[in-house]
Formats: sequence, structure tokens, C-alpha cells
Amino acid sequence: MSAHTKALPGAFPSSLEAANAVSFCHTFPLRHCPVSLEVVTPRGRAAADARLVIEYGVHETPFGAGFIAMTARGLCNMTFVDSEGVATHLTALQGRWPLAEIKGNQESTRAAMAALLAWQEAEGGSLSLYVSGTDFQARVWRALLTIAPGQLASYGQIAQAIGQPRAARAVGLAAGANPVALLIPCHRVIRQDGGPGGYRWGCARKQAILAWEAARSGR
Repeated sequence: MSAHTKALPGAFPSSLEAANAVSFCHTFPLRHCPVSLEVVTPRGRAAADARLVIEYGVHETPFGAGFIAMTARGLCNMTFVDSEGVATHLTALQGRWPLAEIKGNQESTRAAMAALLAWQEAEGGSLSLYVSGTDFQARVWRALLTIAPGQLASYGQIAQAIGQPRAARAVGLAAGANPVALLIPCHRVIRQDGGPGGYRWGCARKQAILAWEAARSGR
């Protein structure tokens, strides 16, 4: 874990008080979230891949180095880079978009990362996402986008929100497959008992992000 993450204060929430206040949007696509989410399913991805150009770069965030990738239609990837190195993230990106042309561009992606972080802090303006996933994953990711900064939800609440109340475990898997860290806020989902649950990029980072958001939302 980076020094950036360790330096951020804040205890992990021990209850679902904040989660109980979450107001979910039950209509898809979303009408009230300023993030535009376009999801390409496996069936439609082959045709999209052949024409797709993806630019990537690595830039610092308050939570460590971030690998970000973008297309002309929107951001398609943002992950945190730890000891595994950038090559691992490039391989995963190519696996998700096997026919796309992928090239580095530090300048354009620096602006994209700045926009992502500015939106995450102020929730102003609008951002577009262009990602690959299944129909179920798309429903989960759209539900995650309705959770406001400073609020939490349980996996069960997300399952209820998408109309599949018995699918809490599948919701957890879909949240873990989220391709755009921070912007699609899988870090705002915890277990029903108030425990932190998992986080693809580490529970210490999850705690730091939630503390950062809580400080900015006044909660």
C-alpha cells in the first residue's frame, strides 16, 4: 500500500446507518446520475473492438498510482497500480478489449485522471464511461452510481435495488469486476453486518477512500 493511502485518516464505519439513508434509483438507464455509463456486452464487443482505439497512462492519485484508459466514447478503465506493475494492467486491458488498438498517451490521460478526481471530489459536470461487461454487471454498476459520497449500501441492498434480492453474492462479484475505480463506487458497498467486505484494491485503500469522501461530504 502506498504512503498516500496510509497517511489518510478515518475509521471504517461499523454500522449501516449511512447505508440505510441511501436512496436507490430503480429505473435504468439512470436519470439522476451525471455519469453516462455505456456497457458493451460480450455479444456486441467483437464489432466494437475492431474500431476501438484505447489510450492509457499512469498518474498519481490521493490513493497511489492510478492506471487509466480512455476511448473516444469515454473512460474504459481505472485501476490502482501496486507492486504488480503496469504490465499486468495492460494485459488485463487487452484481455477485456482483445481487438482494440491500445497505446500510451500520458498527456490526454493526465487530463482524464484530473477530470475523474475533480468529479469525484465535487460531483460537478458530467463524465462518460464506455466499459465492457455483462447485462447483470451493468445493472449492478448503475445501481452503485446512485450511492452518494458519504453514504454506504450493503450487497443485499444493491441486490434489492436491481430486483434480484437473492443475488447478494453475485452482486459482490459484479462489484469486484468494476473496471473503473472511484467513479463506479464499489468502495461504498459493505456487508450487511457492517463489516467492510472485500475490495479489489485492498481494504486499507477502501477505508482511506471512504474517509476522504466522508470528510468532503461533512458526514
